[in-house]
Amino acid sequence: MTTFDMRHIEGGSSIFRVFLETEYMVEIVKSGGWLMAPIILCAIIAMGIILERFWTLSPKRVIPADLTSKVWGWVKKEQLDQKQIQSLHQGSALGQILAAGLINRDQERSVMKDSIEDTGRHVVHELERYLETLGTVAAITPLLGLLGTVIGMVEVFTAITTHGVGNPTILAGGIAQALITTAAGLTVAIPALIGYRYYRTRVDTLVVDMEKEAIKLVEALHRRQEKAPG
Repeated sequence: MTTFDMRHIEGGSSIFRVFLETEYMVEIVKSGGWLMAPIILCAIIAMGIILERFWTLSPKRVIPADLTSKVWGWVKKEQLDQKQIQSLHQGSALGQILAAGLINRDQERSVMKDSIEDTGRHVVHELERYLETLGTVAAITPLLGLLGTVIGMVEVFTAITTHGVGNPTILAGGIAQALITTAAGLTVAIPALIGYRYYRTRVDTLVVDMEKEAIKLVEALHRRQEKAPG
């Protein structure tokens, strides 16, 4: 048999194996009953949020390196104008906070800080977007699995009452539903909870870092105002 023929057979075998595995997974989902539908939906939502937050909460996107130093260089050289402030506001989360301070750079220190704090609250809200949904998924999927367990056990006892315990095949459906839904619920809940805790911690860390950068800019602008003549 030629090498081409062997590869063709091996390739066909791989496709067939994948088909069998897919069919097996479909049968498992069917055995779990209707509760598998919301569990799978929760899995899709959790995965989408985890991937989206991974991109959005990247430290380089939220707090670009040396951004505060660059802004301070613009201030010292008096190169800062409204167009640059607008670009800074649209560039990153830290940029929004710094832009809020720069807009009020000629005002009193308290006015500048109030503007930064107000903008900071909006920025934090954006950073925390979808995290409550992720936490909700982590909380409800084990409950959905538990509900599936209860429903499966009810079916088992109903079958025992109706047919007795002589035929294990009659009991298998309820037992399968109980075990599969529980396993599926936990499989979704565990990574969702890990993602929720991880991104919560990341947001807290980013907020602290942004506060430090904003304070540095406010202090530098305040010292510049004090040194200014008149």
